[in-house]
Amino acid sequence: MSLEPYHPIDADAAEELIAKGVKVIDVRQPYEYGYDHIEQAVLVSIDGLYSFSQALNQLNLSKDEPLIFVCEMGQRSTAACEVAAIAGYTNIYNLSGGMNMWRYSGKMVVKGQK
Repeated sequence: MSLEPYHPIDADAAEELIAKGVKVIDVRQPYEYGYDHIEQAVLVSIDGLYSFSQALNQLNLSKDEPLIFVCEMGQRSTAACEVAAIAGYTNIYNLSGGMNMWRYSGKMVVKGQK
């Protein structure tokens, strides 16, 4: 049993959840997001823990709504998951390997848009 307040998932599981309407929060920097991102992803950069928590709360999401957090490799999204849990969110997923694994798995991305 995992002690983390989130569920690590692979690209296939994330794709299935996204198809069911689960929201994707991309925590990378705007230039990274602008290069490529998951089509449904919303950019909420994790520049600082407090500012990230505030920006997440400004999305007005239900605290029990499922959320997938993604970054480039999986480290920043892990921190984002932990901050989300502290902020009271309870249905949290972390895309293991981040966008790097998403691309490697051949999943679709949007390129060159913000």
